[in-house]
Amino acid sequence: MNDKAKIVTGVIIFLVAFSFPWWYQLAAGKAGALELEKPAGRKLCIEDTGYMKSRHMELLDQWRDLVVRGGDGVYVPLLKHPCGGDSDCPGGACVQGNCRYDMSLTGTCLACHRRSRFCNRCHEHLNVRPYCWDCHLSPEKE
Repeated sequence: MNDKAKIVTGVIIFLVAFSFPWWYQLAAGKAGALELEKPAGRKLCIEDTGYMKSRHMELLDQWRDLVVRGGDGVYVPLLKHPCGGDSDCPGGACVQGNCRYDMSLTGTCLACHRRSRFCNRCHEHLNVRPYCWDCHLSPEKE
């Protein structure tokens, strides 16, 4: 019955290995806040912030399918944006009192957001390598 030392050692090794991610996060601390350049004078995006943060790639994929395969090029937001004129709809048009947008990465999204100061900063911060720019050229001038 001299296995007591081996059992205690094994339990300690297991607890250290099991709790390592927690200790690592505690020691590393929180990542710095990400500062993105927001469009000047614009309060609304085509959808709310939470939706755009988590699902913008799904939205762009949906747009691609609808435009290329379906021939539809006008996006009606889930969140209705009442408008009085085209100036109330950043990158879009006011139709019957609600904003409508062209399904276009470069024409709609980049009408407000600068690729280098918005898209790239967030993607680099999260270590994401999107493939959008393999085909799409940004008309942005630095």
